[in-house]
Amino acid sequence: MKFTKMHGLGNDYVYVDCFKERIKNPAAAARFVSDRHFGIGSDGLIMINPSKRADFEMEMYNADGSRGEMCGNGIRCVAKYVYDYGLTDKTSISVETLGGIKYLDLTVKNGKAELIRVNMGKPVLAPKLIPIVPGNPEDEEVIDAPILVDGREYRMTGISMGNPHAVIYVDDVNGLDIEKIGPKFENHKRFPNRVNTEFVKVLDRHTVQMRVWERGSGETLACGTGACAAAVSCILNGLTEDTVTVKLLGGELEIEWDREADVVYMTGPATVVFDGEIEI
Repeated sequence: MKFTKMHGLGNDYVYVDCFKERIKNPAAAARFVSDRHFGIGSDGLIMINPSKRADFEMEMYNADGSRGEMCGNGIRCVAKYVYDYGLTDKTSISVETLGGIKYLDLTVKNGKAELIRVNMGKPVLAPKLIPIVPGNPEDEEVIDAPILVDGREYRMTGISMGNPHAVIYVDDVNGLDIEKIGPKFENHKRFPNRVNTEFVKVLDRHTVQMRVWERGSGETLACGTGACAAAVSCILNGLTEDTVTVKLLGGELEIEWDREADVVYMTGPATVVFDGEIEI
């Protein structure tokens, strides 16, 4: 199988051009290629497929083999791949995902896609659609709501950006024992499909710091949908303006929530690491 290793701010995936390749068991392939000792090493596997509804389809799997609906860093890399590797010459493309069709604009420099702006769509706040079990069954949103995890009460804002997110505010992002607390959020009974958890510290009205625990992958260096969820949460809670720079372990993303249109935009880079071939 021919592949390309790519990353968006350190959130790395193995990308396969499935116009040319066929993967019989993507879940098993994802577990194998993601292994950082015996495989290629990645946060998961992303297959670039033909689509009847968009220019391309992004089919993604987490490192544990579970199917993911959407990945913001991953979809930027898909855009770079299809342009840089000649699958399209368009600088505005559509990509089908389980989280809906996303629209991307590419900034090209010296024949390569350098920066990608993604229309991430509308943030979903209805608990049933995220899904999150609300503290009160009649709650239409979960904003700054209490949640008890490992004997401690946290304040949570629940948002879907095509996949489920719980945004938690903490005083110390750097010192957080995320390996301990991350799995307890991910598998909490209030998240029927598990959840991605963003641990956020607000630095000022335009800047936040974030670490993320992704369901099925653990801590990653960046999460695009998570950065969008964090920004939307900060805006909803009155903590920032409508355009936010999100500082992640792997770098920075710019997130804008156009509240009039109710659309979230994410802008950031994508990087090719290397091409290769592997037996699976």
